[in-house]
Amino acid sequence: MDILRVEKLTKRFGTGKNEFVAVDNVSFSVKEGEVVGFLGPNGAGKTTTIQMLLGITTPTSGTIHYFDKDFFKDPQYCLSRINFTSAFNTLQGRVTVWENLVVFAHLYHVENPLPKIKKLVERFEMNDLIHKRYWDLSTGQRTRANFIKALLNDPKIILMDEPTASLDPDIADKTLTFIEELRHEHKITILYTSHNMAEVTRICDRVIFLDKGKIVAQDTPLGLTKRIQVAQLRLTFNENKGTVETYLKNERLTYRFDGEHVVYITTEETSLPKIIFGLSKLGIWMTDIEVKKPTLEHVFLQIARGEPYVFS
Repeated sequence: MDILRVEKLTKRFGTGKNEFVAVDNVSFSVKEGEVVGFLGPNGAGKTTTIQMLLGITTPTSGTIHYFDKDFFKDPQYCLSRINFTSAFNTLQGRVTVWENLVVFAHLYHVENPLPKIKKLVERFEMNDLIHKRYWDLSTGQRTRANFIKALLNDPKIILMDEPTASLDPDIADKTLTFIEELRHEHKITILYTSHNMAEVTRICDRVIFLDKGKIVAQDTPLGLTKRIQVAQLRLTFNENKGTVETYLKNERLTYRFDGEHVVYITTEETSLPKIIFGLSKLGIWMTDIEVKKPTLEHVFLQIARGEPYVFS
C-alpha cells in the first residue's frame, strides 16, 4: 500500500522572465513501512517539496495523496496522520518542554494526552528535562524533544528533515537507532532528508535523488552505487617499482604512485582480480591490498557536479 503518492508535482515562483521552477513535474511514491531517502544538493528542490507535502506551500500543479486521500481535498484527515521533525525547526523556546508537548497534543487532538506524553518522555530518557525551558536544552536534547512532538499523534508517516544535523556522533547514532526501532516496531513510514550519506545508506530502503527540481535517480543505496563502475585499488609492494609501472602502462591502466612502494590504480571493479594476479605472476610481492568501492556519497557528488566521479 502506498502511504504517500505524488504525481507531477510542480512549483513555480515568479512570472515571465523572472519565473523560477523550483520543483519540476516530480512523481514518486512511498510504501507502508518504507524508509525513503530524499536527497539532493542545496537548491535541488527538497525543501520546497517537503513544504508542499506539509501544506505550507501550495503547488502550481500536480497532486499529493496520503492513504489514497487527496491532500488538498481532505487536508484535516491527512494532517492528523502525518508529522514532521527537523533539526532546524524548534518548539517554543520560552516555555518548558512539558508545556510545549501539552500544547501540541491539544493541537493534534490527542485523546488523554498526559499518559501518552509521559510514556514518550520516558522512552526518550527526558524525565529530568521536561520542566526546563526549550531554549535551555542542548542540541541533542532539543532533537529528542522534537521527536516526542512528532510522535504525539501516532503518525503513519513522518517527514524528517536532517534530524541528526549538528548532533555529536554518539547522539546521532542513538537517534538513528531509534529511527530503526520506529520502523521495525511500529511500521512507521519515513521520508528522510540528509546530507550524511553514511546514515542514509544505513537506514534507507530506497533513495530518491533530486537535482534542479527534477528526479534524476532513484534506487536502493546498493543499486545506486553500482552505477559507478570504477573502483580504486591501493597496492603496497616490497620492490620492483619499475616492473609494476611497466605492467600498468602495458595494460593501459590509470594509476599514480605514492612513494616507492605504494600505487593507486583506478579501473573497473571487475578488472581488479586480473591486475592482482598479473602482478603476482611477475613476482611482485604485495604486502597490502585495499579496495575502495563507490559509496552513496560518490553517487551524490557525481550528480551534484554533473560529471563522472573521479577517485582522489
